[in-house]
Amino acid sequence: MGVEATAAVTEGRVTRRRARTRADLLDAAFAVFAAKGFGRVSIEEVCAAAGYSRGAFYSNFASLEELFFALYRRRADLIAEQVTAALARDGPGPGGPTPDGAGPDVSAAVDRVAAVLLLDRDWLLVKTDFLVYAARAPEVARTLLEHRARLRRAIADRLSRAPGHPALPAVLRDADGAAHAVVAAYDGVTVQLLLDRDVEHARAWLGQLLTALLTDGSRTPE
Repeated sequence: MGVEATAAVTEGRVTRRRARTRADLLDAAFAVFAAKGFGRVSIEEVCAAAGYSRGAFYSNFASLEELFFALYRRRADLIAEQVTAALARDGPGPGGPTPDGAGPDVSAAVDRVAAVLLLDRDWLLVKTDFLVYAARAPEVARTLLEHRARLRRAIADRLSRAPGHPALPAVLRDADGAAHAVVAAYDGVTVQLLLDRDVEHARAWLGQLLTALLTDGSRTPE
């Protein structure tokens, strides 16, 4: 094996090892944040939970805030993917074209979104702790707002490109308004979930809220 090939193999191993270290730190931080609260956790505690040194931490993240945003980005991507997958099922059957060819059944699509959307109480605890922290730190708040806007854009993009995209209620104006409504409903339902711990009820309530928001409201929350 030549020098260049050997260097490439070595670089590949280093890259994989660094990716593994980063993933381990993220997983450990998530567990520690959920157990103790974001504002009560130190870098040393995250390193200890992951089994790495401070040097390993700083080779991947500049701060706990940066680590949190990596977690947030991972979760936001998952949520956007879940919404996209649920809305993309536009074939025959529930959520597919209506008998008259008018397009997908929005109520059925909403039911699918509510059924798969991430409702992880540990993540909600971490996110809520960080939200309170960010509210007192303008720079952090701006970054959090940017991440939330990215999630809304991903949802709005899917809504606007859905085959047979149905007319949205006038109050929402467009897909961007609908995406804001989806995220707002999700936020409201998750606050209740933090208190009552009832995931099944949270999913049912989310489906009812989204149906009322994205259609003519013919199925209203009870």
